Amino acid sequence: MSDTEENTEMTIPCVLITSCDGGFKEEELIKQILGTKTLPEPTKREETVAWYPWTINNKYYTADVRLCVVPSTFQMSSEIAQSMQAFIAYFDSTMKDGLEKLHPWISVVEDIAPEVLILVCDRVCENGVTRHEAQQWCLAHAFELVELNPQELPDEDDDFPESTGVKRIVQALNANVWSSVEMKDGHNQGFGLMSSLVASRHNNPRSCQDPPSSSLPEEGTLVNEEANHTESSTNSDTQENAVVDAMTDLDIQELANLTAGDADVDNFERLFTKLKEMKDKASSLPHEQRKVHAEKVAKAFWMAIGGDEDEIDGLSSGEES
Repeated sequence: MSDTEENTEMTIPCVLITSCDGGFKEEELIKQILGTKTLPEPTKREETVAWYPWTINNKYYTADVRLCVVPSTFQMSSEIAQSMQAFIAYFDSTMKDGLEKLHPWISVVEDIAPEVLILVCDRVCENGVTRHEAQQWCLAHAFELVELNPQELPDEDDDFPESTGVKRIVQALNANVWSSVEMKDGHNQGFGLMSSLVASRHNNPRSCQDPPSSSLPEEGTLVNEEANHTESSTNSDTQENAVVDAMTDLDIQELANLTAGDADVDNFERLFTKLKEMKDKASSLPHEQRKVHAEKVAKAFWMAIGGDEDEIDGLSSGEES
């Protein structure tokens, strides 16, 4: 491979896919995402790490990405870290310690802060990892839970049924604002507004997730119980805000697709489907976080449809109208 080809390859964003279940290979999930029975030839392979090509081609844009198999954190490299824009982790929900095996990945994800975070299993298990446990883990780490074969399917009578399984994974990946995106004619304006919003939210590192300094206090200083309690509360609030910010990012990215392009009936229905999903997802948040999340998404939506930011700048959950 020439230097030019290698540099081009490194600039293509990747979806890191890992499995913490020895009985489920990452390649199986890739085949489901691609909708094929056989894998394409990898564009690159380094021992157990492989990059598979995928061109996302939807109504609004095309984007070349790589589906990158990384079995464990030991195979992480600077090349993968620099190109990773989505992270998908599969775990064994039949084992009570299934989620614990994901622990080594948490610091990696927090450092890189990819836009899309998805936790995948076959289905939640009452004798292993329950739905409540999986949802609490996702809430704590800003992931979205996707069951490939959920026991409870969406109500067929629902006007706007939620997507499940691999279809939901593909939807989330289609909704991301990839660095390699090429907009199709007629769909630049709305998506561009949302892309700018998302980009502005990721210009600065998520310093709020950095752990507090572990340095010891100077000799002779006293740290009373009240100070410890205050610091603990502050750290807890910071972590909760980080969760809300991550959820907001994902919601804004998905609205990007739905607010761009023609105002046809199908797109209108998909928009309301997404709004319902957002409402259901946010319902698990505490009251104050739910209000903050709703405000941020509403502001982004308002700007996406051409509204003036000045008209809504004075509105917030802390101000009476």
